[in-house]
Amino acid sequence: MKNFKIKVADVTIEINSFYDLIYRYCKDYIVESNSIDFSVTTTKEDIEFEKSKDFLNCKEDYLEILAIHRKISEKMPEYDAILFHGSLLALDGEGYLFTAPSGTGKSTHVRLWKEYFGDRVTIVNDDKPFLKIVGDKVIGFGTPWDGKHRLSKNISVPLKGICILTQAKENWIKRLNKKECYLDIYQQIYDILNNPQNKLKTLKIIDKIIKVPIYKMGCTISKEAVETAYYKMSKAESFKWERFTNVQTYVFQCIFS
Repeated sequence: MKNFKIKVADVTIEINSFYDLIYRYCKDYIVESNSIDFSVTTTKEDIEFEKSKDFLNCKEDYLEILAIHRKISEKMPEYDAILFHGSLLALDGEGYLFTAPSGTGKSTHVRLWKEYFGDRVTIVNDDKPFLKIVGDKVIGFGTPWDGKHRLSKNISVPLKGICILTQAKENWIKRLNKKECYLDIYQQIYDILNNPQNKLKTLKIIDKIIKVPIYKMGCTISKEAVETAYYKMSKAESFKWERFTNVQTYVFQCIFS
């Protein structure tokens, strides 16, 4: 097996893999370290599990990437971090995160920011950044899992806001309260299904993430969409929300009501 270490979201992870592809996939995150926070090892059973869900008939070396991604994502809540489905950019030292169902256009919107602001914008991760709670801040981190365009940087940035995108004929944006945004945010995180303890930790992390300003936006593919989003999101201050007294009850009410 191939053995190497990566550092993601300030967590050092040892990877033991069958194939070389994961090593090349993670090349920008590889570190030399005598200590690790945890280790993941792929098995043939892991690859068979990914194969059972694969409708594209991918090769085993790529399925191993998915298996390692799953194992790491299930472990990271222990380090106050969760994987989030969205496109994260950095502008003037602040992070703007855009999320939407696949195919809605979040990557296109982020690229419009890059065209509009030029070198002021860095795409941190175009698909699956980690969000980590550090003190009273939410920090977004690049990861090797960065979508089909492989747009990412091994950097971190404090999160200024999250925007839930929808397609529209004209541009509009509104800020959401915690009840309006919670389910949308929950649906975009890696859901821990088989580890109740880490699932609870995930819910507590979401509780902190939604203190960041969160918006819903109807947008066109235009520079006006960028202007609309930036003007609103760059001016916002975080809400001073109290913690949920029972996050599990709240989430399951949202899902099953």
